[in-house]
Formats: sequence, structure tokens, C-alpha cells
Amino acid sequence: MTNPMSSLLEPGMLVRHPTEPDWGVGQVQSNIGGRVTVNFQHRGKVVVETSQVALDPVPDG
Repeated sequence: MTNPMSSLLEPGMLVRHPTEPDWGVGQVQSNIGGRVTVNFQHRGKVVVETSQVALDPVPDG
């Protein structure tokens, strides 16, 4: 089942991976069918299954 918050993730938004803090802040590249591609500062591009992981949005500012 897809996480309801995942539908709010749009390209350009900043997020953190809840279990991988060393990856730093990531920028959402795409969100297609519960698969979110994120480019993290210290990890690079990762495809996250939002049915498995709830990414944490980073507030602007």
C-alpha cells in the first residue's frame, strides 16, 4: 500500500530518509506510482519505494 504522504512529494521538494541521516538532504526528481527518485547530497540518486519508506519533507527556509 502506498503511503498517502507520498502523493504530496513533487519534483524540487527537499526530503530526508528517516533511517539514513548520513545521506543528508535530498531533492525529489520524480514521483511515479509510489516510486520516488531522490538525489541525496551524500549518497547520490536513489529510488525509494514509498510503500516501504516514508520520506520526511524538509521545511523551506
